[in-house]
Amino acid sequence: MASPTTETAVTPGEVLARVRALLPLLEENAARGEQQRRVVEESITALAGAGVFKIAQPRRYGGYELPVRSQLEVAAAVAEADGGTAWVVTLLNQCAWMTGLFPEQAQDDVWGADPDARISGVVTPSSQSVKVEGGYRVTGRWYYNSGSWHADWAVLGFPVVDDAGAAVDHGLALIPRSELGFEETWFVAGMRSSGSNCLIAEDVFVPAHRVISAPKAWLGEVGTEHTDESLYRSAFTPVLALGVAAPQLGMGRKVLEIVCAKALTKPLTFTFYETQADSPVFRHQIAEAAMLLDTAHLHAFRAVDEIDQAAAVGTFPDDAARARARADAGWVVRNVTKAIDLLLFAHGAAGFGDSNVLQRFWRDSAVAARHAYIVPQVSLEMYGTALLAGEGQITPML
Repeated sequence: MASPTTETAVTPGEVLARVRALLPLLEENAARGEQQRRVVEESITALAGAGVFKIAQPRRYGGYELPVRSQLEVAAAVAEADGGTAWVVTLLNQCAWMTGLFPEQAQDDVWGADPDARISGVVTPSSQSVKVEGGYRVTGRWYYNSGSWHADWAVLGFPVVDDAGAAVDHGLALIPRSELGFEETWFVAGMRSSGSNCLIAEDVFVPAHRVISAPKAWLGEVGTEHTDESLYRSAFTPVLALGVAAPQLGMGRKVLEIVCAKALTKPLTFTFYETQADSPVFRHQIAEAAMLLDTAHLHAFRAVDEIDQAAAVGTFPDDAARARARADAGWVVRNVTKAIDLLLFAHGAAGFGDSNVLQRFWRDSAVAARHAYIVPQVSLEMYGTALLAGEGQITPML
């Protein structure tokens, strides 16, 4: 096992301050990242140097092992510069957190020789497997693997089968990136720099110690022997849902900032107002958008603080609490996307010029909002089911 670095006592505030110092660089590289459909390597190197990819890594390997709230705060801050970069930060940190759920032997495989190894992932079991001595042989294709350009390992869903080939579980497997094929498939309207391409396995052997059960993890039963590490007691699916909602917070903040700044000098066309800021109607729109963003932040941080608190004392949130966290994540998406639409309407058609960053934030937010973990209508149905039905949820992924 690798020896911890000297930075294991880094606080969330210190990491956040480092990220804010990098925002001009990340913003400068954002357009190029969108064109290249991957985060510019200079940005990845700078983020790594700031310790951003250490947030969810166990201290045993030199990570910071910070509360889940830190993942949200950092991703939101990065999103003020670029949504795609923030998405990569979110997913790489989430997959590092998931790696912390595996047995120590698996974690040693990932971080023992390289404490700076990064992990991407796709939970969907879009593959097939064969049970063999000591593990499984896995073949499959995993689409929308965000951060695929920048990872050394991948945590991937696959069907666990018995000796007869019948599926008996939904597994998560840790596989070295060097054993996986790669196909560029990410050609989309927004979040282009997230590099969410396809990873491919062709009869790859996965030893049993590098497999955990996803359904058990959803219910708080994981493989790590280090049960004293409270971070890895956090509720699985709420962590992922709130994490992928986090970039919305930063994108919404940045759009509000830009529109407010421009309003001080931008005319309100075809009216007698010299600037947009002079108009009571415009002021009302700005206030409404700001309140929508406030609502999103209140729900996001209410939910993540409850997750962190439960993990700290060693309790696992019940179905209703986890369903509400899923609803909170969807509520973030609903309110931020509504606020951004309102702000773009208020700002005017100029916001959609190719040279205007507002249209990139608008596209990135809209695409990210469609992630299956955070679709508002589905998230609300989960919560409504928990409130009314008690049992018979629409998904085991609470």
